[in-house]
Amino acid sequence: MDQAAIPEIDPKRARVLEGAARVFLNYGFARTTMDDIARAAEMSRPALYCLFRNKTDIFRAIALSMLDQTVETMRRELEGDRPFAERMMAAIDKSFIAMTSLVNGSAHGAELLDMKNSLARDIVISWRGETSALLAGEIRKEALRLGVDLPSQGLSAEGLADLLLDGLEGLKGRIAAVDLQREAARAIVHAIERAIRP
Repeated sequence: MDQAAIPEIDPKRARVLEGAARVFLNYGFARTTMDDIARAAEMSRPALYCLFRNKTDIFRAIALSMLDQTVETMRRELEGDRPFAERMMAAIDKSFIAMTSLVNGSAHGAELLDMKNSLARDIVISWRGETSALLAGEIRKEALRLGVDLPSQGLSAEGLADLLLDGLEGLKGRIAAVDLQREAARAIVHAIERAIRP
């Protein structure tokens, strides 16, 4: 995992998260031990236990860090005056697809996604809410800019944002190749763009 994927935190904790992420990607959650993580973080096991109670806490900290980073990346990419579809695709590509390709690139990706859904479900739900709100805000702004009354068309910015996220979730399990993921994401964005045209 790229160091940029982890926001600025205590250097020892950052070292643990960085090392643990590598170990989880290489060996999966089930096979990884606290000894493995301590070695990857270049610290003793007792020192590791001073920072984290167990590998579940470490996994949750990695999930929180990665998902927070994707929200910030998405927020940054949605800013500016580039065309709507271009901003949406940049946000999706540099946050969602980048994160998905990192996990899918591991032989243990499916296990890690399962663990994310069981051990960090609350974090994922919170991330989904933040991401959906960001996307809905952009959809709403674009509809206003174009003078489109979404409710009169039986649509809402929130519903379209959820549709986009559901589509992205579906394609990550169905399509492994990053280029094909981008192409499918672009088609979803294009459909939303057409839905909010006057």
